[in-house]
Amino acid sequence: MPFQNRVDPFGVIRAVPERGLVYGNRGGRIHRDDRTLQPRAWASRQWICCVLSFKNRHHEVMGPGYTGLFFLDEPTAFAAGHRPCFECRRADAKRFAAAWARARGLAAPPRAPAMDLVLQAERLDGRAKRRHAARCESLPDGAMIALDDTPFAVRGDDLLPWSFGGYGAPRRRPAGTVSLLTPPAIAAVLGAGYAPAWHPSAVS
Repeated sequence: MPFQNRVDPFGVIRAVPERGLVYGNRGGRIHRDDRTLQPRAWASRQWICCVLSFKNRHHEVMGPGYTGLFFLDEPTAFAAGHRPCFECRRADAKRFAAAWARARGLAAPPRAPAMDLVLQAERLDGRAKRRHAARCESLPDGAMIALDDTPFAVRGDDLLPWSFGGYGAPRRRPAGTVSLLTPPAIAAVLGAGYAPAWHPSAVS
């Protein structure tokens, strides 16, 4: 039985066999000693997405330290409200911060705590996922939306239906207002030129 540590675009942590290509955490330990999740599924504002392997370190995902989480790919992690890690993904994190500064007209890239403060307000509505109204035709590649509670990723002129195993056949991107899952600050980063790492099924 897989651990409950696979995250969907709604930020919900589920127990499924598929692991995904991106690792991360929510700022610390969110599981009990019996390896089940606590009711509050985050420990701090530092929600990050990481590489699967870094400097031959080994971390027990439901061990005494932080709770390891898995995502299909970077657009999925972004939709759930995670940003790149400044340790294991330093180059990506610096690109992310630079795009954040461009999107907001800042003189210099922000530090991680400043971004986390903004993201915490945009990703949560109490303990639930916060959704945002957005015009679908204006969304950048890598943003994720919900149509009838089904998640889709924006890619070019299309929407790609999401699943834990990968993306399905594309459908034409509609016009009009939709429910945006990706925090607006991250959507702005994508719009400012940050190119996320996609699961291979998105480009096949």
